[in-house]
Amino acid sequence: MVRQGTHTLDKINVAIDGPAGAGKSTVARKVAQKLSYIYVDTGAMYRAVTWYLIRKGIKPEDHEDVLQTVRNMVIELIPGQEVQKVLINGEDATPHIRTLQVSGMVSQYARIESVRTRLSQLQREMALVKGVVMDGRDIGTTVLPDAEVKIFMTASVEERALRRYKELKDKEQVSLEQLENDIAQRDYLDQNREISPLRRAEDSLLLDTTSMDIDQVVETIVSHCRSYARGERNHL
Repeated sequence: MVRQGTHTLDKINVAIDGPAGAGKSTVARKVAQKLSYIYVDTGAMYRAVTWYLIRKGIKPEDHEDVLQTVRNMVIELIPGQEVQKVLINGEDATPHIRTLQVSGMVSQYARIESVRTRLSQLQREMALVKGVVMDGRDIGTTVLPDAEVKIFMTASVEERALRRYKELKDKEQVSLEQLENDIAQRDYLDQNREISPLRRAEDSLLLDTTSMDIDQVVETIVSHCRSYARGERNHL
């Protein structure tokens, strides 16, 4: 149960979708903290799987090897103050999942049916208890189509590239222009893959964050969730 003032609110599941660089992970983590919910970073899960398969020398086109490897994976999410750790077979993949190599390959692995099926299964199991905030690209449409609150976060390609650029520790590795090209390409791949393409759920709240800061986005979503949990279904 979530308490707000004198109200006791039933727990709900919150699905936050959107394209690469929209800030979903940061916002979803803060929303979960505000609501005292569990945060599930599905993007980190796909990145961790990508890192693991690359390290094993398994290419995206090696579908049978991908299937066998993913089927036997044990994936754990460990809550943290600033970032959620991802363990694969007991090994911490977290330090490796934001590299340019992983960023450039994650869409190639994420479009494989066996990968999406396995991770979607794990994500649904995590949400059974309710009180979960989950972000990704197909949460509201495929993974949790029955989520009580669905948000579709977006921003201009230029703004998303700038946000990613600011996050980079070594800015000499890539230019802002290259990041814009990479994000545009990622959008194309995510929107045109055969399995669970990126699209907005019809019953989601569209939130363009181009001109919003993180706190504004978080407060908008938290307010939306609390209104829903109080039974205000027609507050939009």
